[in-house]
Amino acid sequence: MEYQEYVRELQEECGVFGVYAPGEEVARVAFFGIFSLQHRGQESAGIAVTDGKQINIHKQMGLVTAIFHEEALASMRGHIAIGHTRYSTTGSSVLRNVQPMLGTGHTGDFALAHNGDLINAAELRAEMMDRGVEFTTTNDSEVIVKLIANSKAATIEEAIAETMNLIHGAYSVLVLTEKKLIAFRDPNGIRPLSLGHLNGHDNHFVVASETCAINTVGADFLREVEPGEIVIISEEGIREIQAVPINRRAICIFEFIYFARPDSRIYNKSLHESRRRMGHELAKEHPAPGAHIVFPNPDTGTPAAIGYAEASRIPYGQGVIKNHYIHRTFIQPDQRMREMGVRMKLSPLKENLAGKRVVMVDDSIIRGTTTRATVKMLKDAGATEVHVRISSPPYRYPCFFGIDTADQSELIAARFNVEEIRQHIGADSLGYLSLKGLVKAIGLHKESFCCACLDGKYPIEIPREVKINKFVFESVYKDKEQPL
Repeated sequence: MEYQEYVRELQEECGVFGVYAPGEEVARVAFFGIFSLQHRGQESAGIAVTDGKQINIHKQMGLVTAIFHEEALASMRGHIAIGHTRYSTTGSSVLRNVQPMLGTGHTGDFALAHNGDLINAAELRAEMMDRGVEFTTTNDSEVIVKLIANSKAATIEEAIAETMNLIHGAYSVLVLTEKKLIAFRDPNGIRPLSLGHLNGHDNHFVVASETCAINTVGADFLREVEPGEIVIISEEGIREIQAVPINRRAICIFEFIYFARPDSRIYNKSLHESRRRMGHELAKEHPAPGAHIVFPNPDTGTPAAIGYAEASRIPYGQGVIKNHYIHRTFIQPDQRMREMGVRMKLSPLKENLAGKRVVMVDDSIIRGTTTRATVKMLKDAGATEVHVRISSPPYRYPCFFGIDTADQSELIAARFNVEEIRQHIGADSLGYLSLKGLVKAIGLHKESFCCACLDGKYPIEIPREVKINKFVFESVYKDKEQPL
């Protein structure tokens, strides 16, 4: 078992950020924007900037702070910028797949950053290759780039609208041209995308995957980019096109459970408050009478653990300390460290655990590896009973829209019932929040979400032959570059 599997079983997707601000240091604004979105992807990052004459891109493997320094940012002068942080869901984690990606069409050069997954990428790619279109990466985002670049439409906006009618799946996309910043979103709005206004300037705007990034750069939230909408920002101001009719608003419910930062807002709902109420509902559905302490599996379980403690009146405390300096590393741990993988990330507070009946709250169990190791660690530290509470329903079905869980055989809840999972992870009891309780905690109708990973009901029809494989396009490059 590799170390990174202990770090987090449920992998994020990507984060995008764009800024239109003549006279500002837009590369620096974009840096702080994607730094705020680092939680959405830690494998690679990049920023593209235009000065109205040419597009300059700087991108590398690694974390945002390791890639960008003063010299690099100072050299990226312009009035428009887009940035991207990546976790690979289609295409391996190698330099050729890092975004933003550059495209060239008859309307000019452009750069593109994409969050999501396309379910018909293989079909579209094969059709274009048959027409002689060449691909240089192995991710589905290049399919969007090539469709726009090879369009015969008179303007890039028309090319994007044409492309949106061809691609299916999840996409929140930013496009930078020499004169414009363009944002567009799939007709279900599966991945978040929001628009903000930079303070003190009439025509300075930002677009970001999450409102936390809008807040970080000192902008005011205006609204979400609507599903199926194209937003064009230029010297003329903002223009909107409803390029594709809204199918059904169906944002990924795991944005509320785990992905988005707790200081973000989606559907005008506070993520922190929604998660705290999930803890309230969880305590009602699965009480733990006689427990001495409630604590989160940090940091993602924290708001729900606070809510659980409030509703149950069991004291809230700390059971484990998280090492925030552990990130993705290219230095492979030895076998001893693999076996102690959780302890590289979490340290038990023995004085709060010894002789205690404890409740550990987490947001999900995906494969069960991390939870099992954590429960063992708590018992080794002296906890007499470990009661695990999960602030979401069992994760039973694969995601085809930007989460790296497409192989259903890897999902523990798809293979075992709750009691069997409890036995597998070694907990004294295990309780999942019901889907009804989850939706009640958020305060919106179930039809507002994609809950397919929980109930198997996909908002977009998934063709029977579609089997999302991160490495689906890798074979052509297998002798040239290996995944990291």
